[in-house]
Amino acid sequence: MAEQRSGTGTDGNGGRTTPPHVLVVFPGYHRPWAAWINQRLEAHGVRATLQRWDPPREVPLEDALGDLLLARGQVLLVLNDWFFELGPRPAGEWNDTLRGFVAAHAERFAAVNLTNRPLLLASAVLEPVSLWGVGEEEAEARLLSRLGIEPRRTSARRLPAGALARYPDTPPEIWGDVPRRNPRFTGRDDLLTDLQERLMDAERGNAACTLLGMSGIGKTQIAAEYAHRFSPDYDVVWWVNSDDRNVQRDRFGELASELSLPTGHEPGERIRAVREALRRGDPHGRWLVVFDGWDDTDGIDVMLPHGPGHVLITSRNRGWREHTDVLEIPSFDRRESTGYLMRRAPQISAAEADEVAAEFGDVPLPLVQAAAWLGESGMDAPEYLRMVREGRFSSADEPAFGDGMPSTSLTSWSILINRLRRTQPQAIDILSLCASFAPGHIPLGIVRAYPQAQLPEDLRWMAADLPAWTRALDTLVNYSVLTREAGGPRSTDEAAPHQESIHMHRLVHDIVSRLTDGEHRDAHRKAVRTLLAEADPGNPSDSRHWPRYSELLPHLEPSGALRSTDPRIQVAVLNCLRFCDRSGEYRAGIRLGRQIRDEWAAFMEPLAPHMQELTTIEGDILRRYGRFREAYDLDLAQRDRLAAAGDRDALGELQTKISLARDLRFLGQYRESESLQREALDEARGLLGETQMLTLVARHNLGVVLRMLGRYREAYEQDTDTLARCEAVLHPHHVSTLVSSNVIAQDLRLLGRYREALGRQEVNVRLHVKVLGPQHLYTLYAHSQLALCRRREGGQQDIGALLSSALDHLEQAYGRGHYVTLSAVTNYANFLREHGDLDLARELITEAEAGYRALLGPAHPVSTGVLANTALVMQASGERASALTMLESAYAGLTTSLGPDHPWVLGCALNTTAARNFNGRVVEAAELSRDTLRRARHALGNEHPLTLSCQVALATDLRGLREIEEAAKLEEDALGTLTRTLGAQHPHTLAARQRNRPYWDFEADL
Repeated sequence: MAEQRSGTGTDGNGGRTTPPHVLVVFPGYHRPWAAWINQRLEAHGVRATLQRWDPPREVPLEDALGDLLLARGQVLLVLNDWFFELGPRPAGEWNDTLRGFVAAHAERFAAVNLTNRPLLLASAVLEPVSLWGVGEEEAEARLLSRLGIEPRRTSARRLPAGALARYPDTPPEIWGDVPRRNPRFTGRDDLLTDLQERLMDAERGNAACTLLGMSGIGKTQIAAEYAHRFSPDYDVVWWVNSDDRNVQRDRFGELASELSLPTGHEPGERIRAVREALRRGDPHGRWLVVFDGWDDTDGIDVMLPHGPGHVLITSRNRGWREHTDVLEIPSFDRRESTGYLMRRAPQISAAEADEVAAEFGDVPLPLVQAAAWLGESGMDAPEYLRMVREGRFSSADEPAFGDGMPSTSLTSWSILINRLRRTQPQAIDILSLCASFAPGHIPLGIVRAYPQAQLPEDLRWMAADLPAWTRALDTLVNYSVLTREAGGPRSTDEAAPHQESIHMHRLVHDIVSRLTDGEHRDAHRKAVRTLLAEADPGNPSDSRHWPRYSELLPHLEPSGALRSTDPRIQVAVLNCLRFCDRSGEYRAGIRLGRQIRDEWAAFMEPLAPHMQELTTIEGDILRRYGRFREAYDLDLAQRDRLAAAGDRDALGELQTKISLARDLRFLGQYRESESLQREALDEARGLLGETQMLTLVARHNLGVVLRMLGRYREAYEQDTDTLARCEAVLHPHHVSTLVSSNVIAQDLRLLGRYREALGRQEVNVRLHVKVLGPQHLYTLYAHSQLALCRRREGGQQDIGALLSSALDHLEQAYGRGHYVTLSAVTNYANFLREHGDLDLARELITEAEAGYRALLGPAHPVSTGVLANTALVMQASGERASALTMLESAYAGLTTSLGPDHPWVLGCALNTTAARNFNGRVVEAAELSRDTLRRARHALGNEHPLTLSCQVALATDLRGLREIEEAAKLEEDALGTLTRTLGAQHPHTLAARQRNRPYWDFEADL
């Protein structure tokens, strides 16, 4: 075939043959190259077949190569030095076969070389052409030349650009912290092919597969090899270490900047932006995200992306079966085990490798360590096995792995550590220090970043001797004890020593913790917690520091930081808790808060300053997470402790009073909340003055509770004053200023001043996007309020899309059952009902009703108010009797809890009058309508939209009673006022003119 220069040949008798054929033979490791070669050949009219090749060592090499010649045409071997280690085979077998069998059939064999390392000398018979280090065009030209193929000039246009296999030396556009490819990766070819087929064949938008197996089985190595091997199939490959939730969220969110998404630093904001970009496939549709070590499935709804790309997860948690496709990862088969051992330790025989593999149950992690030991030390396998077997620890000393790990692994590691003690004691120092961190990602570079920390004497060399530091780390990497990572939040490819991070497998961490010298363990833990305190940026409110806090958080407990009596370390611990609050990591914050309290209670007074700070932060987190009763109980206990103390703590009492007032508001006790909040505001002004932050917070909270009481005019005046003070004391773009401006727009909308509200809220949203980013939680809430403003103002925008989008983003941020999300569910359901989608409206409003009842209890005013929305859906569906019963119940419940003149009560009464009318109880409807109108005029004024709706409803009832003259007068007056205040084309005005009975939507808010 080498002599053929055209697309066809002859069969020796003058007949034409089929187009030339090439069998491309490759190790699985080089699948990207084989795919590229295959596509280039076919683009030039050459039929090609791919053949993955790793013949068992029991099959003579000559027979295996002879089988390849059964294919017609040329056999192209894709070579590197790894190719000749497949098997592996006895020394000299490859050279003998190349000199003999291959030389005899040289016209049938060709080769490409992918390495600059030397090949076997006898491989010259293959005349391999080098593709190493050349560009794509040159590589293609060399390939075609070696095979004697005439290039087609138009071949590059035969395939659409999206279908072209990317040249293997061209990485994906985005390549995020994927572990370096393991040059010793062994076997697993069938498993990797199965994994690729599962992802490729999955339903679009749900291509997610979990690699499931015990610790040490090789899940991470398989995921990393998949990312490298199939990288030409993707434009984005992003690796997310998921051992710790905060590290996981931070790392996944970092993809936002790589995708050039306009977003800020808040993790939830970035995660939502990333998920949305991946869902749309914009800017890249071919993406792969790997979540390594994701054992906690609680965050699936928030973290797991969907879209045209693929998700790969490694986990020990069988709960993933309910959410993704699952691929069980078995141990190596014996051939893979022995092949790995013999390549890493070439001095051992096949029989010895088999015995070692059996000793460790073919589990990859201990086999890797055994192979590293045998390869580095050069020890004979029998001697190594004797040491392992004779050095077995008692059962009391062995770790309880509990997931199938052979107990001999501990003895094997003991041998390695004893050797390191003799030959590289500084590596043991690093291991001992790592045991005082949590497993997984360890920001080890902080040892060198903060040399001023008081390191114990045996560790001071780490900060002073860079060459020794590098040698010790290199040794541990070579022995497969740990792997190097990039520098944490700095996302650099090659981290400087002070940025260096490593990854230690949890099983390795457990073994090392047991086997390293415990004599210095307490001192090392103290050093780690001191380093964590030094690394504390000191400002958890600044989102630019959140990646660092995310790094520090997992190591607080194992380092003993939570039990420390050092005030500086306690401040760092509180700052990590504040980070959980500021960044929206509420579940992590709740867990951490409880841990801190349990530890500090053993040595710290309940009213110590740091303990009081802990209570305040805990309460904030509980409230934001929707656990209002727990926050109230926490603050109530704090108030009682302060009251019982001998010395009065005025500032502590003030903070507790503000927190309790907020708790009462969330619990629906609005009057009690107002009273306590006014006391708190008076005390704050007297104690701190008008310009302190706590005073501004008290002012803001008073405005909120006035709004919840339905006193919209007072709330507006209070909020306007608060905004002016925030602008003067802080600045126009401070987050507190933005919040104050947002609530003023809400006040204006509730006052019926829809155009003013809309104008202000449009400005608010632009400022939120500019200052906080488009996906920040406050921005999303501002967008939700903007959608309500537009709906009330009667604009022509697609309000449904705005409400739906706000709901989707809030769900991702808080979860479906959070009170903010439930509010968005309610608002969207109201819109859908109004526009005729009764089935979805009923589904959503039923969800909101159940959600609020579970969150707040059935007697809470919000839980009661949502019933009015449920009744409206029932009424629109023709269930008029049931709707009336529900509305009467809601009306009575709201009247009892809020009083007769609250706007929520008036709105529910308006709906009840319609239900009575529709059920033929016109007299009762008119009586209630007249009373409601009177109370609405008193509470809201004559021109408020709700008052005018009550007036139109009364006119409708009076017409039903044949009281035509009064009805006409009321209707005419209402129409005139609506036209003057809202405009002739406003939906309220048009509905009144068409004599459509008005209704009231309950906007659930806390």
